[in-house]
Amino acid sequence: MARWRVPVVDVQSDNFTELWPSMVLALRTATFVAVDTELSGLGARKLLLSPCIEERYKAVCSAARTRSILSLGVACFKQLPEKSENTYLCQIYNLTLLCMEDYIVEPQSVQFLVQHGFDFNKQYSQGIPYHKGNDKGNENQSQSVRTFFLELIRAKKPLILHNGLIDLVFLYQCFYAHLPDSLGTFTADLSEMFPAGIYDTKYASEFETRFVASYLEYAYKKCKRENCKLKDSSSQHLTVEFCNYPANMSHYIDYRHCSLEEESHNGAGETKVPVCEKFSAYGWCPKGVKCPQSHNIDLIIDEDDRIWEEKRKKRKKKWKCRKNTEEPAKAVGQEGSGKEMELAQNGEEGPPPKQNCYEPAAAVELAEITPRSEDTPLEENSMDMESEISSDARARWEEDLSSTEGTAQVAAAVSPSAVGNASDSDQVEGKSDVPAQEGSANHPDLPETEAACAAGKEGHDPPSQGGTHRAGFDAFMTGYVMAYVWMLHKGKHTDTGAGPWLPDCHNKLYLSGKSVPLQIVKSLFSKSSKAHSQKMKLAWASE
Repeated sequence: MARWRVPVVDVQSDNFTELWPSMVLALRTATFVAVDTELSGLGARKLLLSPCIEERYKAVCSAARTRSILSLGVACFKQLPEKSENTYLCQIYNLTLLCMEDYIVEPQSVQFLVQHGFDFNKQYSQGIPYHKGNDKGNENQSQSVRTFFLELIRAKKPLILHNGLIDLVFLYQCFYAHLPDSLGTFTADLSEMFPAGIYDTKYASEFETRFVASYLEYAYKKCKRENCKLKDSSSQHLTVEFCNYPANMSHYIDYRHCSLEEESHNGAGETKVPVCEKFSAYGWCPKGVKCPQSHNIDLIIDEDDRIWEEKRKKRKKKWKCRKNTEEPAKAVGQEGSGKEMELAQNGEEGPPPKQNCYEPAAAVELAEITPRSEDTPLEENSMDMESEISSDARARWEEDLSSTEGTAQVAAAVSPSAVGNASDSDQVEGKSDVPAQEGSANHPDLPETEAACAAGKEGHDPPSQGGTHRAGFDAFMTGYVMAYVWMLHKGKHTDTGAGPWLPDCHNKLYLSGKSVPLQIVKSLFSKSSKAHSQKMKLAWASE
């Protein structure tokens, strides 16, 4: 089975200056840039699911002001014009960071990242220092994380995230300026900071590709599977290449090994373990390592494909029977009915629901819960008049929250010299895509991205230096999903024109429990923040 070796460059204080030129060049020459973060916590979970988006924003702002970014993943995808249209060179960086101000960590966050191999000794000994909020003096010419973020803005490239509202709020507060008080001002600032557009792969997975699940590893593996099918059929497909790094860089390059499916996936003679319904639907399971069912993403996709194919065949059979019994007197209405005929044969246009998941998952994985009426079109409601979460579902979530927040709220304020911290950003809105141990019923919630799997199973390969759960590789998966979605879009639309890069997903952020996205636009009734305006002037003046 063909394998990738995905190189993730570890960036820390002792090599940050050395790698600076290559990182800035990668940003400036990229076609688009994907970003992911690991956070030290998010505070009160209930507020992150508030029906009022303004209240949600304030809750995330409160977390960003009191918590910190522990690591930053950046994946730069550069289209190679000399090769096929859908060929990219990808450069991936994993920056280990250390906030030099006091910040809160949460026991739940520490537990999560320790379990997934986060190296706190490395963070506190080699983390790249930074401060939050506004600039302190003239920092625009220094080689710092804040300046690196400024270089990302100066590059004017499309920015790709997965369920990225929380990421954007933290990035703004930690590397840019003090957050504005209102959501309207924040989105106005973002629209100017990233004029090429912001794209959310969770939104794209649900409303562009219509996947039945949209957590990150599911979307990544689903795209990779479909891409392999295109390649096998000699159709246009996505190709990703990586740099051949010199030997003197090998000690801080973490190679992630990827295959289409895990070796244990189709093992002969294995007892079939039933798929965990909650993990299948949302990428998270409240039972964790104690869950007796499988969290294998490949098995989940197999099961989804099988169910979808069975339903498609049944619908097609019913459609043929109905067609044969009806009188062929509808010739007048046949013109332009091709799409209706296709829908009648293949089913509804929207993403097929997870029929085997009978209740919402616990509220700790807020982002992956997307209750939405299938009959309600995406454009039906404005942002202020959206379909809300049912009271029964909310009651169940709050009941789950009462059991989880008891641990999460035992948070500690620490200084950079104190004990390490960790991120539960993968267990809450925007970040519940915890890679799962595949093919193991005993430890189903351990990380098992395609790369992380090989790192643990192949003894002849160099061990992972930074653990298995990494912002860098998550950024790569995010970028891969968007590259695949863009390829599909180009195949359907020959006239790309000079408009937005991907119009249907342009400046739309996924919102949990909402039927419409958050639009990143500058309203006629909102102004940019003063801190942002000053920052932009300094940025372009010092370019």
